[in-house]
Amino acid sequence: MVRVFGHRIDVRVVATAGIVMLLALACGFAGLLLGKFSLTPIEVFQGLFGQAEKRIVNTVVGEWRAPRVLAGIVLGAGLGVSGAVFQSLTRNPLGSPDIIGFSTGAYTGGIVTIIFFGTSFVSTAFGAIVGGILTAALVYVLTWKGGVQGFRLIIVGIALTAMLNAFNTWLIMRADLDLAMAAATWGAGSLNGMGWSTILPAAIGTILLGLGCGLFARDLGTLELGDDTAKALGARNEPVRAVLILVAVALVAVVTAAAGPIAFVALAAPQIGRRIAKAQGTSMLSAAAVGALLLVAADLIAQHALGDIQLPVGVVTVCIGGIYLIWLLIQEARKAQ
Repeated sequence: MVRVFGHRIDVRVVATAGIVMLLALACGFAGLLLGKFSLTPIEVFQGLFGQAEKRIVNTVVGEWRAPRVLAGIVLGAGLGVSGAVFQSLTRNPLGSPDIIGFSTGAYTGGIVTIIFFGTSFVSTAFGAIVGGILTAALVYVLTWKGGVQGFRLIIVGIALTAMLNAFNTWLIMRADLDLAMAAATWGAGSLNGMGWSTILPAAIGTILLGLGCGLFARDLGTLELGDDTAKALGARNEPVRAVLILVAVALVAVVTAAAGPIAFVALAAPQIGRRIAKAQGTSMLSAAAVGALLLVAADLIAQHALGDIQLPVGVVTVCIGGIYLIWLLIQEARKAQ
C-alpha cells in the first residue's frame, strides 16, 4: 500500500495507472508523428524543443500538434477524475457528469456566453463554469430529501439533461448564423485547432481542480461505504458531498470550455480503470489515466481514420461510449436478476 493525498492506495492501482499513462503518452507521440506532414521520431524531439533544422517542423510539432496532444491527455484525465467523483458519490456506474446533466449545463452556459459575449476562451470558460454550477445546484435541490440519494440524483439529472438539450437547440436556432455555427461546432466536442493560448489555462485549471478532488479521496472512499457507515466513521456527509460536487462540476466546466462537451469519457474511464486494476472501489488515479488514454486515442482515430477528413473527437467518443453504455446496462441488468 502507498499513500496518495493521504489516502491509502493499492500498489497495483498505482502500477496499472502508470502503465495506462505510458500507453496514453505512446498514443500522444503517434499523434506528433502522423499527419499530412509526416515526421520522424528525431524530428519530433527536435521540433518539441524548437531545434529542428526546418522551421516548418518546429511549427508543426511545437505549435500545432503538441497543444492538441497535451489537451487530449490533460483534459481526458480531468474527465476521468470527475467521472470517478460522481460515480463514487452516487455509488452507481451511470453517475457521470454527462449522464446527470452537469456537462450539458456547462454547455448551456457556454452557448449563452458565445451568443451574447463572443467566443473568447475566458468568457466561454466563465459561462461554462456558471452554467455547470447552477445546474448542479438545481439538481442538488431537486434531489434533496433529508440528504442526497445517488439513484434520485441520476434520475433528476437525466430529466434535466433532456430539458437543457431542448433549450440548447432553441438557443442555437434563434442565434445569428455565425454564432450558431460557432456554438454548434464547439458543441460537437473537438480538439481541432487547439493552441497554447487555450490549452495552457485549461490545463492549469484542470490540474488544480483535479488535485482538489484528490484531497478528498479519503472522504470519498468513506462515502462509498454508505451514509450511515460514513457517519459512524466521523465523516461529514453533506458538506463533503457538496464541496466535491462543486469542485468536480468546475472541473467538467473547464474541460467543456476548452474542447466542448465530450461525452462518455467520464462515464467509461472510472469503470474501466477499476476493472483493469482489479480495485475494490473507484480510484481517481486509475480513472485519470484511463481518461487520458481514451481521449488521446479517440482523437488519434478522429484525425486519421477517414483519411483527409478530420472528425470532432466527440463523435468518436460517442460511438465508443454508446457500445460501452449498452454493455454496462446489460451488466447492471444481470446483477439485478
